[in-house]
Amino acid sequence: MARILITGASGLLGLNLVQETMNEHDVHVVDRSKLDNAPFKILKTDLLNAGALEFVLDSAKPDWLINCAALADLDVCEDNPLLARRLNTELPAQMARACKDRGISFVHISTDAVFDGEKDGFYTEEDTPNPLGVYPQTKFNGEQTVLSENPKAIVARVNFYGWSLSGKRSLAEFFYENLTHQKSISGFTDVKFCPMLVNDTARLLIKMLNKHLSGLYHVVGSQAMSKYQFGVEIARKFGLKESVISPKSIKTSSLTARRSHNLCLSTQKLSTALGESLPQFSTGLQEFYTQLQMGYPQKIRSYQLLR
Repeated sequence: MARILITGASGLLGLNLVQETMNEHDVHVVDRSKLDNAPFKILKTDLLNAGALEFVLDSAKPDWLINCAALADLDVCEDNPLLARRLNTELPAQMARACKDRGISFVHISTDAVFDGEKDGFYTEEDTPNPLGVYPQTKFNGEQTVLSENPKAIVARVNFYGWSLSGKRSLAEFFYENLTHQKSISGFTDVKFCPMLVNDTARLLIKMLNKHLSGLYHVVGSQAMSKYQFGVEIARKFGLKESVISPKSIKTSSLTARRSHNLCLSTQKLSTALGESLPQFSTGLQEFYTQLQMGYPQKIRSYQLLR
């Protein structure tokens, strides 16, 4: 059993990571204001405050720190570049340094969005990123500073979907909610990515820590598809009308921040390091479907602080 400290615990990855670890490990989480009445230890603090990082490390005394905290909304990052830099670059660097000094294994979560999407095929860890905006730039800078401060750290580039605290944090929830109410929606046909069920992401991160891996890894799904096709797959799995999803080009969208067209990442390095194939998209989607039938979304939302 390891003692794990998870930051960004109310986010999509953070909360599902807690669910995947709390029965076998001693889990402590950092949350500013969203979680309450949960079966794990919550440290209420804002990590951007002076001395906050030292406080949570002294309080939890973790063996592992998994940093899921980030400013991840691309358009919000464009409007708040200084805050994005503090959360996505400077804070991870402080964590990496503190973990190195204290002998704590550190995992930092990054993003597939660091690439500009101009490459044909799959990006490997050896390819040079070319961020298109504030969010991917600050995340890429975070990768660099983390590994510079702590070469033994793990940096995981991810893309995941699943059930969240608010019900609005993942693309899968967006499609499911609108499909359920038969609302007309669009899906980008010219943006390709490698989605992974967030629970699979969480389980892989724990395997990486147990294997004592270090360095940069792509931790995404093994199957590439367009965001339109992803929506169609959601509709088919849940028996909903895929005809309400209209194929659309991202070129005609009103999004503020630029988006990459190709977010396909090779997972060969991670698969080789773990000695196993990564989970298939179909099995992840089946688990996502089963979770709804079993009341999983309601379970994690019961941890939400009522105002």
